[in-house]
Amino acid sequence: MSDGVAILLAEDREEDIILIQKAFEKGGIHNPLFIVRSGEEAINYLSGIGRFSNRTEYPLPVLLLLDLKMPGTDGFDVLRWIKSQESLNSLRTVVLTSSESIRDVDMAYKLGATSFLVKPMDFVDTVEMAKTMTRYWLGMNMTSGPSSAWVPSKIPKTNPGNP
Repeated sequence: MSDGVAILLAEDREEDIILIQKAFEKGGIHNPLFIVRSGEEAINYLSGIGRFSNRTEYPLPVLLLLDLKMPGTDGFDVLRWIKSQESLNSLRTVVLTSSESIRDVDMAYKLGATSFLVKPMDFVDTVEMAKTMTRYWLGMNMTSGPSSAWVPSKIPKTNPGNP
């Protein structure tokens, strides 16, 4: 896995951003992690417009971690937009959300999400999810097309004795 490959996190909640940053750090994931806090910012970043126009400073990511429930332009809107962009066909889009609604899962896949993960409730599980997700999407699956989705229903607990 190349540490230079960029990851974009679209998340509006500061607590979740910090949790994911710390999980990446603890998990030894050294890829550049760029953060946008709205769906509109995600589209601007991926379009390379406005403050994101310098691709040296804001490289096009190969992996997008996308929250669904953002105010204004939400994750579903971002997925619709990505689907309409032929230049983003190879972008892996992992929905990372607190929603466990089957309707959200179905809609995300219909709109082109590569994978759907429910945000873990504890830090250890978040670290394991981050390691598993990046190992898979940035490692062994880099040459496959977006149709080869891997969908874990839950990240296994590292300490099965804890509820």
